Amino acid sequence: MSSRTEPSFRESVDLMFNRAVSLMDLPPGLEEKIRVCNATYTVRFGVRLRGAMHTFTGYRSVHSEHMEPVKGGIRYATGVNQDEVEALAALMTYKCALVEAPFGGSKGGLCIDPREYDEHELELITRRFAYELAKRDLINPSQNVPAPDMGTGEREMAWIADQYARMNTTDINAKACVTGKPLNAGGISGRVEATGRGVQYALREFFRYEEDKAAAGLSGKLEGKRIIVQGLGNVGYHAAKFLSEEDGALITGIIERDGGLYSADGLDVEAVRNWIVKHDGVAGYPDAQFVEDGALLLEEECDVLIPAALEAVINLSNAERVKAPLIIEAANGPVTAGADEILRKKGTVIIPDMYANAGGVTVSYFEWVKNLSHIRFGRMQRRQEEARHQLVIDELQRLDDVMGDTWSMSPHFKEKYLRGADELELVRSGLDDTMRVAYQSMREVWHSRDDVTDLRTAAYLVSIDKVAKSYHAKGL
Repeated sequence: MSSRTEPSFRESVDLMFNRAVSLMDLPPGLEEKIRVCNATYTVRFGVRLRGAMHTFTGYRSVHSEHMEPVKGGIRYATGVNQDEVEALAALMTYKCALVEAPFGGSKGGLCIDPREYDEHELELITRRFAYELAKRDLINPSQNVPAPDMGTGEREMAWIADQYARMNTTDINAKACVTGKPLNAGGISGRVEATGRGVQYALREFFRYEEDKAAAGLSGKLEGKRIIVQGLGNVGYHAAKFLSEEDGALITGIIERDGGLYSADGLDVEAVRNWIVKHDGVAGYPDAQFVEDGALLLEEECDVLIPAALEAVINLSNAERVKAPLIIEAANGPVTAGADEILRKKGTVIIPDMYANAGGVTVSYFEWVKNLSHIRFGRMQRRQEEARHQLVIDELQRLDDVMGDTWSMSPHFKEKYLRGADELELVRSGLDDTMRVAYQSMREVWHSRDDVTDLRTAAYLVSIDKVAKSYHAKGL
């Protein structure tokens, strides 16, 4: 165990910010303006449950309003505190800037264990929390737009949207007050899978560059690569599912609250997920080796490690023993600043959280735009695309008829080519493009500057520069 003091999550974000701005030439005072949170609101409210009044504490932090509205999730967890919320809000600012989503950074949290309450009680609590935030304009389509986070999902977002609409009966854009809603409440196809899908696209983009793979001591394609995933929640599950089913990667390890599973031949992600849903953990799963101390799998041999659940799981106590040459941070802040330094010295390549898990906010942006435009993507152009494609198919069919056995269309070509893109395909296309462009902006800095040796610093440099230019354009 190291004798060094582990920085807090907030301190880790500040340390990484400081490392980046030391390489920049920002005007006096602007560095501090970008660093600090503009405002943090603490709300305490009562809800009558089970015949008694219960008081809850919630937070909403606004880090930067260089662009508005500000954007960021609401998490339900017992460990929520002001420092954590402010650090997450700062990360949201940099994340949105990096992927060119036109938002400032915000974050919210409620000190609650959602598993201790039934659905009706959670609805009462959520609606009251939403009321307290909305009346302070901390939920508003043009000022502050929350989304799901740890402990929340589509259900909670639908309650929040409905509560806002009840308070603002003439706001035609009320649905845009929050993203991550169910489809039948103004949501968008692909939002649930978005963060995990973004992790997949991020890895695909990394593996397109020989120079980047070489930096991690890797080669070839994603196919056959051994991947260990920490946390099979929404993000970890979708990332593992897509990487195994579509890219041929082997998910050799899965870490959950009650332990871990390991199989050198690869785990069936869907089967493990179903087991967790049924048994509330991985213990007893029959087709893999069970590891009681799941955290030990973070130190197992693999090609890619995906921490996808909690903050600070890779820290000063275990960083030296982490063997993965490539880590992609699907969670927020899973590698502490101290561990980051150790891993960089070892030559580990880390794809940072502000980029790797930006799929969620990217598709949230698409949902917000959909709500403001009041039309689903693809509705105007899909059939027109199919009609244009039909002209090509008709011409190919004519050639097919004329040339007989000497030439013919490939099986299923006609069906695939004719089909116009629906909302899900358009969302995935937009997300893929966003992840590619953002990665390219990071790697350009990474490879063009001698004083930048890692992707995290490159990501901070790109995002802080964009925030600084936004403030400059405002006259600050």
